[in-house]
Amino acid sequence: MNEKDFTLKIGEIAPDFKLPATDGKTYSLKDFGDAKVLVVCFSCNHCPYVIGSDEVTKQTAEKFVKDGVRFVVINSNSANTYEEDSFEHMVTKMAETKYPWVYLHDKSQEVAKAYGALRTPHFFVFDKARKLIYTGRAVDNPRDTSKMTVNDLERALQEYLAGKPLSVPTTNPIGCNVKWDGKDAHWMPPEACDLV
Repeated sequence: MNEKDFTLKIGEIAPDFKLPATDGKTYSLKDFGDAKVLVVCFSCNHCPYVIGSDEVTKQTAEKFVKDGVRFVVINSNSANTYEEDSFEHMVTKMAETKYPWVYLHDKSQEVAKAYGALRTPHFFVFDKARKLIYTGRAVDNPRDTSKMTVNDLERALQEYLAGKPLSVPTTNPIGCNVKWDGKDAHWMPPEACDLV
């Protein structure tokens, strides 16, 4: 695997998963088969970039639900690095926020590796055939969305649903790195790199 292969590339198929959710169910890709567009976001509980942008992500999810867009959020962070990222804290967070997505726990971190998740948050957008059409950030200032100047995720969804080619299919995700189990909090896989 060379450094450009860590993260899924545009046109690649979404890797399947089988993960427990905060609602007590277990989900795999086929459970979202009705979605015209599937947005998979790697996120967590503690990251200030996630906390700062969750409300904007919520607004985007609600805006496009009528168009058949579904959001799946996956927490792959090691609770051994940040205890706030434990499954129990995920359940509490969803009970408090009632965000409009399924919140999955990737305890083994295998799904994060399969997708090549780099940071929290990191978005992957798939078409009906589950081919990757967009990867990267949602907004350009996730820590303080009052200062954001562009919502790349929303633009990608608008362009795709309008039948247009995506003007910017790849951006660099902005946030904390995924917290890999047994590694320093700031460790990144050696083959991980910027996307653009």
